[in-house]
Amino acid sequence: MSWQAVLIPTEYRADADLYQHNSLVATGHIDKGAIISAAGDSAWASSADFQLKPEEMKAISSIVSEDKAAIDKAFGEGLYIGGERYVLTRVEGRSLYARQGRLGVAVAKTTQAIVVGHHGEAQVAGNATSTVEALADYLIGQGY
Repeated sequence: MSWQAVLIPTEYRADADLYQHNSLVATGHIDKGAIISAAGDSAWASSADFQLKPEEMKAISSIVSEDKAAIDKAFGEGLYIGGERYVLTRVEGRSLYARQGRLGVAVAKTTQAIVVGHHGEAQVAGNATSTVEALADYLIGQGY
């Protein structure tokens, strides 16, 4: 299946969700994830138990777009993902990392999309980050 499955009409959303699952969750390094638009205005695919609110997607988009006010706000107040508060630990250009105890989130932006991966307590943060970054690199290589 090609990445284009994510950019297809809503009636084919199951294909995009399957792509997200196979590229992130099936690796064993991520327990749930999502792929959202780079503008942060829509979710293209997500795990059933990982629904991002519109304001959460906008905040993520602003941070990985290097909006200083959004970055400062997230460092000061936390970053909400899936209704849960995470402590923003690092922002590096197109990527951000946040933690909630032993849980964590890795995010990486491509030209058209943002990949969001969540890891549980049993998963290694570095492996989760590498998985998200690898998918983002692949998408960039495919023109997305």
